[in-house]
Amino acid sequence: MDSQPEPVSYICGDCGAENTLKPGDVIQCRECGYRILYKKRTRRSMCFHFLK
Repeated sequence: MDSQPEPVSYICGDCGAENTLKPGDVIQCRECGYRILYKKRTRRSMCFHFLK
């Protein structure tokens, strides 16, 4: 198992810049300082099986 958590990419809600954050980082855009960031979609394929 990895000892370091993988950084996650977020998109700034104001300027659209991509920000990479690690656990414990301040949730704030590094370009404009805006504090609303949206998580980028994962590239990993997600498969859901629904049962009736």
